[in-house]
Amino acid sequence: MEETSREAVATAVQRVAGMLQRSDQLDKVEQYRRREARKKASVEARLKAAIQSQLDGVRTGLTQLHSALIDVKDIQNSLADVSKDWRQSINTIENLKDVKDAVVQHSQLASAVENLKNIFSVPEIVADTQQLIEQAELLQAHRKLIELECSRDDLMYEQYRMDSKNTSDMHLISIYFEDVQGLSDELAKQLWMVLQRSMVTVRSDPTMLVSVVRIIEREEKIDRRMVDRKKQSGFIPPGRPKRWKDKMFQVLEGTVSTRIEGTQSVTRENDKMWLVRLLEITRKYVLDDLIVVKNLMVQCFPPHYNTFNRFFCLYHSTVSNRVKELAAEDLEANEIVSLLTWVLNTYKSTEMMGHPELLLECDINKLEPLLPEDVVDDLLSKYVRTFTSNITGWLRKALETDKKDWQKETEPEADQDGYYQTTLPAIVFQMFEQNLQVAAQINRDFKEQVLRLCLKQMVSFLIRYREEAVVYKEEHLRDRQLPQCYVQYMIGIINNCQTFKESINSLKRKYSESSEPTDSDAAIERTLNEVAKEGCQFLLDEVFLDLEHHLNELMTRKWLTGSHAVDTICVTVEDYFNDFNKIKRPYNQEMTSEALRRVVVEYIKAVMQKRIAFKNADERREGAERMIKESDQFKFLFRKLAAGEDTDSLCGAIAAIAEVFKLTDPTLLFLEVTTLGTKYPDIREEHIQALLAVRGDASREMRQMIVGTLSENKVSSSVVTQPIFKDITVPTMTMTTMTSMATAKLLK
Repeated sequence: MEETSREAVATAVQRVAGMLQRSDQLDKVEQYRRREARKKASVEARLKAAIQSQLDGVRTGLTQLHSALIDVKDIQNSLADVSKDWRQSINTIENLKDVKDAVVQHSQLASAVENLKNIFSVPEIVADTQQLIEQAELLQAHRKLIELECSRDDLMYEQYRMDSKNTSDMHLISIYFEDVQGLSDELAKQLWMVLQRSMVTVRSDPTMLVSVVRIIEREEKIDRRMVDRKKQSGFIPPGRPKRWKDKMFQVLEGTVSTRIEGTQSVTRENDKMWLVRLLEITRKYVLDDLIVVKNLMVQCFPPHYNTFNRFFCLYHSTVSNRVKELAAEDLEANEIVSLLTWVLNTYKSTEMMGHPELLLECDINKLEPLLPEDVVDDLLSKYVRTFTSNITGWLRKALETDKKDWQKETEPEADQDGYYQTTLPAIVFQMFEQNLQVAAQINRDFKEQVLRLCLKQMVSFLIRYREEAVVYKEEHLRDRQLPQCYVQYMIGIINNCQTFKESINSLKRKYSESSEPTDSDAAIERTLNEVAKEGCQFLLDEVFLDLEHHLNELMTRKWLTGSHAVDTICVTVEDYFNDFNKIKRPYNQEMTSEALRRVVVEYIKAVMQKRIAFKNADERREGAERMIKESDQFKFLFRKLAAGEDTDSLCGAIAAIAEVFKLTDPTLLFLEVTTLGTKYPDIREEHIQALLAVRGDASREMRQMIVGTLSENKVSSSVVTQPIFKDITVPTMTMTTMTSMATAKLLK
């Protein structure tokens, strides 16, 4: 206490010291004192109020404890009195056993009196109930049935309570009421019949369906009451519990199953489109029925039945079972696609389970798949196998049809740009397009798989196409008069290659979401280029077969003295190229360039074959001028045919050789030959030897010197020219030829 006082004094001193730190604050001492006095009075008042409140609470608590003690003593005395009275009444209760038995007997008699009227009128009620059932007055019939069952059950219950072991009396009651069970079964049949036709009934007479549901609900309540009484007394009437509610759902499930399974009206033998029709009928029935359930049937059932979701699940389960049965059958390829398209796309679309009228009532994303994933995979694999087999046959048949067209005596059709073509690309890609459209309906991955399969089959098909084109050419060579339109159809074959390329690119753009090349792309491109290149080669072979006689006249004495071989060659080539204009780019450009190269090569071959040896300068000049003129003829012709930028270079080779022949000063021959070798680096020694031999005035020593010097000083040219001489061989002089030439010289 003293310590507290000291702390209080110390605190007061500190506060006073804080207030009186300056001399001018001494004038406010009286003001400070009054303020501190007011604070002290306020604190003392609050303290007194708090102490008074606590004292009042303690006083109230003591009063309540005193009252509780008095109440406890009163209760203790009352319990003692109750215990005393109970002990005294035990003997009295035992003496009332006879009264108890009398009460039970009175209860039984009262029950009998109460049901006496019903007992005597059982046959009449049974007949009335039967008539009501036949008249479809189901609610009234059920009301009378309940009366009969109550009379029977009450009698049996009282008999059970009186003597549960007396089975004879129980049996007697059962026999008397035996028609009641028959009425119950008959009424149940009527209920199930209405439920089986519920989709029709709810449209025409919804009150009938409501009555059925009310009857079943009443029976459910009676079932629950009887089960509860059994727990208490051990007695339950015969036929209980009926469980009509469970039976109702079983009937509805059977109704849905019958509805779905009854949609198949045709078979594959009668209609190739049987599965499409079946699936469409199923779709229509399911959608129509669920809309009826949502708009009409839900109103006929209690809300706690969750009617729409129950029917929704029933239809889904039933359709799933039906689809599994269909998947297990031996389906054809088009049927597999129809089924999978329906299962994977149509089923959850707005045309069926995703219909706008149904979306608010259910979540289709929570539905289990109609078909397990492994079944879908098996069906897809089966389709791929069947499709592979079918498309091989289709392509073979299409090629056979196209081959028959090749033998026609009429020209093939031309497209809008005038290019010859056959129907083969259109037929092939129509097949591909149809199957890809079908595959696209299933899913994206399967579409890509079918596209790759089509391209893979295309590789094999193009190889056969190439082989048939070769056979077509060989058959024509046996008799060049047949087929009459060989050239035109070979042009069509070449043009088909470009059409195939364009169609493949179109398919890939349309049906592939990947820009990556497939495994078949390179093989297809290579094979198509080979077919087109060989076709162009076959056509050029046809041209040069007609030119063979005229080419053999080149660089001969007849040619030197005034042959029209080159004129005929140019006219023939131009005539053929009037047809070759029907070849599409880029093949027409490549073919024109190749024709030019072959003409020049054949011309130079004629030189290298040394068919003529000029005797004097006049012949060399005349021959050289003729060669230059014919070179210009070729140049003019192929510029007209748009052979390309190599025209001057190729035709220039003939003119360059002519310059070697035209040279009058043999001492400059080495320089001219060197210039020729610089322009055409692929020229070889034997070519130089042949040129000098045709020139006719170069001695053996000169020829050897020129060839030797060229070989030693040969340098690679920086000018890039198309090789000409590499494909030209110089014929070697056989012993027979040498003997003939020697004999001719001696005779001369």
